[in-house]
Amino acid sequence: MSFGNQRRPGRRRASDGEDGPVKQTRREFLVRTGALLAASSSLGDLQAQAAGDRLNLLVIHTDEHNFRTLGCYRKQLKTEHALVWGPGAVVETPNLDWLAEHGALCDRFYTSSPVCTPSRASFVSGRFPQNTGAPVNDRPMLGEVVTFAESLRRAGYATGYAGKWHLDGPAKPGWSPARKFGFQDNRCMFNRGHWKQLENTPAGPRVKARSAKGPTDSVAGADRQSFTTDFLTDRTVEFVRAHKDKPFCYMVSIPDPHGPNTVRAPYDTMYARMKFQAPASAAGAQRPSHKGPMMDMARYFGMVKCIDDCVGRILACLKETGLIERTVVVFTSDHGDMCGEHARVNKGVPYEASARVSMLVYAPGLVKPGTIVKQAWATVDFKPTILGLLGAKGDAADEGRDASALLRGAAPADWTDVAFSRNAQGQWLMAVNRRHKLVIWADRDPSLFDLDADPLEMKDLFTDPASRETVRQLALHLQDYCRRSKEPFANLPGIREDLAWCAAGNGPYASPSRPKPSATKRKGKKGKQEEDDDEP
Repeated sequence: MSFGNQRRPGRRRASDGEDGPVKQTRREFLVRTGALLAASSSLGDLQAQAAGDRLNLLVIHTDEHNFRTLGCYRKQLKTEHALVWGPGAVVETPNLDWLAEHGALCDRFYTSSPVCTPSRASFVSGRFPQNTGAPVNDRPMLGEVVTFAESLRRAGYATGYAGKWHLDGPAKPGWSPARKFGFQDNRCMFNRGHWKQLENTPAGPRVKARSAKGPTDSVAGADRQSFTTDFLTDRTVEFVRAHKDKPFCYMVSIPDPHGPNTVRAPYDTMYARMKFQAPASAAGAQRPSHKGPMMDMARYFGMVKCIDDCVGRILACLKETGLIERTVVVFTSDHGDMCGEHARVNKGVPYEASARVSMLVYAPGLVKPGTIVKQAWATVDFKPTILGLLGAKGDAADEGRDASALLRGAAPADWTDVAFSRNAQGQWLMAVNRRHKLVIWADRDPSLFDLDADPLEMKDLFTDPASRETVRQLALHLQDYCRRSKEPFANLPGIREDLAWCAAGNGPYASPSRPKPSATKRKGKKGKQEEDDDEP
């Protein structure tokens, strides 16, 4: 179903006298919402509002999603930067584009760490990954963490979660974890895995595809009811319909388009004849991924298309229930996928395709349609931002920033246009603003990229004398982040020396002694070196 080609739902049209599901004019809604937010801000608590006056929150979260697959993000780029897989190699996303058209698109939104667990922990907690208890995959998040869902639950919201969680340690699948972290209805929450088929049973949900050894990620026989993206969409629709008369906060975490790159029919063959080419940045890449330069992009596109169609179903449900003008809808991902750029796949690296992710915020009455946020912010900022947008209280342990003013089109006077990201294994630290990105590596010299002039990150400007002041300013911000966040990697050999030199702003550069690259990688189950860019 395509929601993106429809006119804005729930609005009256003077020409035809259609009332739609909303019984108030747009002006009435805006005035009332503004008054309510002002009231909640003065009281500092959403409980000051009547239940029927609060905006709902619906978060749609995907896994390993390359931002260039969204039409609204390609629209922000020049053709050669948007069509990295070749002319015509695009997947249309009208429903996600609708969110951008009628809300805000954040053009410089970054994951605090481009790996599943640390990114997700930072996203729900408002803490930097190293302070969540879950800085690497398969670590349980600290029990003391107050998530945005818990904050809204305390304010009287009905809360729920469906899909991949990845914050309860190594359990796999790990259905309905005992620690709910504010997500009251977590029956369809599973801890780990990229299962392709799910089903409901009298004993609760489970992985449908199974072998003698247990659940599998097979897609064989998947259909509109069992395929995981569809299954989780159905659960979302059910939750919305069941809670349409009370304020709710719901998060659906779709494990696609993370590998394995398989998808149900007809999406499995929808792009089979499309011609894909290796991205320009793959040529001459010095450090290709251990999995090779390319992957099955046709099925990756199929997964993205299925996601977009399911987003359309969710939006249609909000329209049908009369909630489309009363619900903040957020679409984002935990991290990206290199998809062949720089001859890599998966994530774990500071390049844009891995570290930069989509962030779309549809907030009727709060965010002007078509807003483009150019300032840099990150997943650690999401919790304070969404609570700020809803007029809710944050938590004393929050380390992120409230970017809600950016969504409303005005930067706070004290806003610093820099965001930070880190490798889970200490391989690099990154500082990025709306134009430049500085990466301090543990095992090689620093990198600086001009993201406006060189969005594919093919020209390293670190040694360019004209870039010296840019390097210094970003390094100073990175040092400040390291102090505030108690960043343990700031003391690693190589990172410590290089960061100090970059921040000092003087003297000739000399590469410090560095450990071998393997020293920053973890051991796999069989003692082999593993990059932290794949879930075991």
